[in-house]
Amino acid sequence: MKVVGVVAFYMVAALVMVFVNKAVLNNAPNLTILFMQIQATVTVVLLHITALFTTRIQLPVLDLPTLKKLTPFIAVSAGGFVFNALTLRDVPAAFYQVARGMVLPLTIVVVAFTTRKSPALSIVGCAGVVAIGFLVGVSPTENAPSSAVPGPLALLYGLISSLAVAIHAVLIKNSLPLVDGSSIKLCYWGNLGCAIILAVVAALKGETTDFINMARSGTWDWTTFAWGNLVTGVFGFLISIAGILSVKVTSPVTHMFSSAARSVLQVVLGIHIFGDVLTTQSALSVFIILVGTLLYTWVKSRETQPSAPPSSQQMRDRKNRSTQNLHSDEDG
Repeated sequence: MKVVGVVAFYMVAALVMVFVNKAVLNNAPNLTILFMQIQATVTVVLLHITALFTTRIQLPVLDLPTLKKLTPFIAVSAGGFVFNALTLRDVPAAFYQVARGMVLPLTIVVVAFTTRKSPALSIVGCAGVVAIGFLVGVSPTENAPSSAVPGPLALLYGLISSLAVAIHAVLIKNSLPLVDGSSIKLCYWGNLGCAIILAVVAALKGETTDFINMARSGTWDWTTFAWGNLVTGVFGFLISIAGILSVKVTSPVTHMFSSAARSVLQVVLGIHIFGDVLTTQSALSVFIILVGTLLYTWVKSRETQPSAPPSSQQMRDRKNRSTQNLHSDEDG
């Protein structure tokens, strides 16, 4: 029941994040960076509040040497944050999985580049299946409604977002030792850094001024923006905890299957909530991407399986061979 509860919690939190983000971005598409900034700020505030009530949440000591070492991680986090939001803003929710479908292939490429090790052919094959699924989804199609086909810029956002996720995964591994191996401390550094960077970018881009003008106009329904910031801030905090729990409490295979189920639910909910149009080509694309991802999970799970203990017959055979070798040495 514990595994079911954690997986269900993770799925709900992730789905809420996607659809509430989409609703807010539809309501105020010109405040994308400011929206992400507020979301990161709420997460930081919630970490502070939670740390007051439990010793399990240990916040890091902020110092310049650690900041310098974590700068690549923070910068990629901020960039990924923004391009993920831009992707979600400019594509239908049902197409979101396709737009970010290159996460797995790009992650494999980045890991191979940083470790200087070539991936196994089976891993390359899985990445190839996912890449084919992505290409199927983004290929031009005739007679498709314009609302179902994202523009080139939206697809570029998706690729940059996928690359940021791939680099982020490697940077997390390298950055954890700098914060005593604490995912919570790393989450705090990442969100605090994002909040500061995005506040500056939002001000320079004019989004802060736009927000003030829209709030004063009296014609803008700001309730969606306000509630969306609160909900996504809370669930952004929860999903950082849930993601850790989902991997710690469940196996990687269970975690990936839950992610696959979430992808399907996301498509279905996107159609029902936002009226997204799902073409046959997009549905096939999502299916191929899921197949490639699940194949990758299966291959990785077989790689990490412990070797089976030798049977009693094998043990007897080994003992007999050892005895024969000993006698041969004595005869020599």
